[in-house]
Amino acid sequence: PLIVPTFFGGPWLTFLVRQYMMTLPRELDDAARIDGCSSFGVYWRIIMPLAKPAILIIVIFIFNGTWNEFLLPLIYLQSPENFTLALGLRMFQGEASTSWNLLMAASLLTMLPVIILFFISQRYFIQGIVFTGVKA
Repeated sequence: PLIVPTFFGGPWLTFLVRQYMMTLPRELDDAARIDGCSSFGVYWRIIMPLAKPAILIIVIFIFNGTWNEFLLPLIYLQSPENFTLALGLRMFQGEASTSWNLLMAASLLTMLPVIILFFISQRYFIQGIVFTGVKA
């Protein structure tokens, strides 16, 4: 039950891809077909390379949403050994006191994969933002 919504990202990401694909120039498809490219060839050689920024944005959004998910793992997971990092951070808070130094250190370790993913994909992220303002 948790895997299917994660991979498809919901209607918002589908709409994001649709809007991005509508900005791609139709002339590129026509030129590739004139040059003898098949439908799959147009998709694989023209559309997919141009769609890399949008696909990477979707990967970042899905990864970030899944990584920070709190409510669904709280509902489905029963044993603390299987808790996600977001649920594990909650375990640092006690009823009487909170170890803020341990909580902040664990929070930093929880944020590191998201920060690393952003720095790796920053070029595509900026390219996706730039392309959304271009009207074909």
